[in-house]
Amino acid sequence: MAEHRLRIDRSAATEEFGLACQRLIPWPGGDAEPPVGAMACFLRPGGDSAPDCHNQDEVMIILSGTGSVTLDGRLEPPFRAGDIVVLPKNQEHVVHNTGDAELSWVSLYWPLREPAIRTDNDNEEVAA
Repeated sequence: MAEHRLRIDRSAATEEFGLACQRLIPWPGGDAEPPVGAMACFLRPGGDSAPDCHNQDEVMIILSGTGSVTLDGRLEPPFRAGDIVVLPKNQEHVVHNTGDAELSWVSLYWPLREPAIRTDNDNEEVAA
């Protein structure tokens, strides 16, 4: 089996969700699709991410900086490097960089693909 080694690198990130994101899992050339996804995120000082809501659980592992998250309209307690923040599925969240340096974290989310949800109309399934 070939070794796969990635490096978290701000210069490899692209703009998504109102911040810079570097997709980590799945990685290019991976054989099988993994059950989880991961990305490194970078948010400028004083910045806010775009509101996001998905049918996947998410865990943020804070690498550097300080911040807070608004979860379903409630401002949660602040966090800093070394903290782990849990974002339950189907709850809108906005990440805020409250410091004067870039905020960075790795987000792990599962399942990899957002599952379909049932609507109230005829039990129709739609992609979330």
